[in-house]
Amino acid sequence: MNESRTRSSAFRGLVGAAAFVVVVAGLEAIQTILIQVIIALFVTIVLVPALTWLVRHHVPRFLAILVLIAVAIGVIAVAGAVVGNAVNGFTKELPTYQARFEALNESVGSWLERYDLELSGSTVFELVRPDSIFSMLGGTLKGMAAVLSNTFMILLIVIFMLMEWTDFPAKVRAAFADGEFRNERLDRMSTEVQRYLGIKTLLSLATGLLIAAWLAILGVDFAVLWGLIAFALNFIPNIGSIIAAVPAVLLALIQLGPGRALLAALGYLAVNTVIGNFIEPKLMGQSLGLSPLVVILSMVFWGWLWGPMGMLLSVPLTMIVKISLESNPDLRWVAILLDSRPPEEQDERAFETRDARG
Repeated sequence: MNESRTRSSAFRGLVGAAAFVVVVAGLEAIQTILIQVIIALFVTIVLVPALTWLVRHHVPRFLAILVLIAVAIGVIAVAGAVVGNAVNGFTKELPTYQARFEALNESVGSWLERYDLELSGSTVFELVRPDSIFSMLGGTLKGMAAVLSNTFMILLIVIFMLMEWTDFPAKVRAAFADGEFRNERLDRMSTEVQRYLGIKTLLSLATGLLIAAWLAILGVDFAVLWGLIAFALNFIPNIGSIIAAVPAVLLALIQLGPGRALLAALGYLAVNTVIGNFIEPKLMGQSLGLSPLVVILSMVFWGWLWGPMGMLLSVPLTMIVKISLESNPDLRWVAILLDSRPPEEQDERAFETRDARG
């Protein structure tokens, strides 16, 4: 009997592993469409509270949706214009920055030779070549630009999602015997994603504004661009702020010298330390529900699967996966491992099964 159970468990494990590989391959194959749908879903989740408030104050639902979409289009248009102008200006100045970098490289090499140091300046600066760093940054910007180029399709999906949102719970109750249970799961997903995206957006906005202001005070070119990049990359856990700092600090070094570059780096360090290590944990509390290791691994996995956009979406996607696993008795153990709290501190109600609800 035990041998039969062991074989059954092993077979189910193999089937689960094979299914996981197939799902991952499918996610990679349709990433272009799926990323648009996921972004539209997250935008919808963020806009739902505003839609609910407008409808509660007797604004017709369709008119409320049009108002929200108009506001979203305005924000995207302004951000796109600012980024477009900054990127165009930066591209025009790039040859000048390259020439300054080569001059700085030669001066460092001469200084090292003067003191008979064997390490050449070219070897030192080979680690921070601006072309490679700006190419890395360009890859991230291209990924975001590719998504923004499909703004019309994303907003169109958002409109239809918002129109269906209020009726969706009733459809779920009518379609499934455990419809109430499924609605509770959907409500929890929506609430947690709303909280995460809301807090993260506000903190990222504060990060971007502080960085842009500090770089403008120091006189670094295109401070607004670096602030927008700091805002966007702050959504990438842990390493996003580092990636955002590198090109701005390098530009400060090339343009203004080592003193201002050091001040720029200290500004990034101060802003991200205060917001990332003190303010964000206090506001997030236990609501994130993911261990730090899981956050890092999820970023690596989604980044490998979908590139920079996968890294940006890694945390909310993993939160949704975790909540979905909690309702499956066979996979509930995975959700427990993903949680940031010890098992004895986890909410037992989060792991109730459909059978327990009858």
